[in-house]
Amino acid sequence: MALAIMFFGFSAQTQAVVPAPDGGYPGGNTAEGQNALLGLSTGGFNTALGYFSLGGDATNSFNTAVGAGALLANTADANTATGAAALLSNTTGIDNTADGAVALLSNTTGFNNTAIGEETLEGNTTGSDNTAIGAGALLGNTSGDSNTAIGVGALQSNTGTNNIALGVLAGTNVTTGGNNILLGNNAGINVFTASNVICIGTDGNDVDDSCFIGNVFGATSVNGIGVLVNSNGRLGTTTSSARFKEQIRPMGKTSEELLALKPVTFRYKKEIDAAGTSQFGLVAEDVEKVNPDLVVRDKEGKPYSVRYDQVNAMLLNEFLKEHKKVEKLEATVADLAAELRQVKAQVQRNSPTLRVAAKNP
Repeated sequence: MALAIMFFGFSAQTQAVVPAPDGGYPGGNTAEGQNALLGLSTGGFNTALGYFSLGGDATNSFNTAVGAGALLANTADANTATGAAALLSNTTGIDNTADGAVALLSNTTGFNNTAIGEETLEGNTTGSDNTAIGAGALLGNTSGDSNTAIGVGALQSNTGTNNIALGVLAGTNVTTGGNNILLGNNAGINVFTASNVICIGTDGNDVDDSCFIGNVFGATSVNGIGVLVNSNGRLGTTTSSARFKEQIRPMGKTSEELLALKPVTFRYKKEIDAAGTSQFGLVAEDVEKVNPDLVVRDKEGKPYSVRYDQVNAMLLNEFLKEHKKVEKLEATVADLAAELRQVKAQVQRNSPTLRVAAKNP
């Protein structure tokens, strides 16, 4: 209570700062600077600080412009520009945020853009729903929508859509490609016009529908297991624990289907392997005729690859079966050898008698 009484007593004595603040205008508008809010008529709750900031605004509201020429040509609502010439050309674009010198400089009708950093989204005109954080991020974007670039120079050449780049110069050379995900400093610098490319910590290549992950090739992982991917792009591993299995029974003669498979040599088409490296394996369509369960299918249900891990298990079963046969044969041979040794010994013991009998028939 004592503090409240002191506060109100002080407020009664101190009505305002001296000198009184200027720049306050009807409709909740604030302007400070030469020709700031110069054309305002009925717009409300605008704040313009700087030479010609919000100079063309007449009937629009809820705009904030801080910096010379910020939102100079604006005729829309709810834009925020901080920095010299930020959102300078904006006319009807709404809900844009530009923080940095010349950020969103060329934007005219694009909306829902966020640009933080010098020259971010500087060339954008009609593109919308873009986010750029870092000097020069999405610098050259003009009409591309829904791009996210975080990092100095990230996606600076972009005019594509739905790209995500995180890292210094990530995706810096992407121009018209779309739906790319590029993570890491310099990630995807070899991607130019391709789409649906994922690059994590590596340069990548300009190939549609591809994925590149750095620090995997050449790195040895001891006691690990293979990673598999299905047609939906889900990564995972296999397990051999009985805890996850049911209907466990011997493979029996099922593995004999392998004898009908036709191993081949081949080379992939040039668009897959330009070097034309010689390959060894099976043809999925041929395997399907023998056992459809040994085939991996694409999203359309067409044969795509072979479950070589399953083939290996079947090969093991056939090997064990043949091994048992060999063991039986070896046992039989050992028995025959023993019998032969007995016969030979018997012959040797009886050899004098046989010689006498031969002389006296």
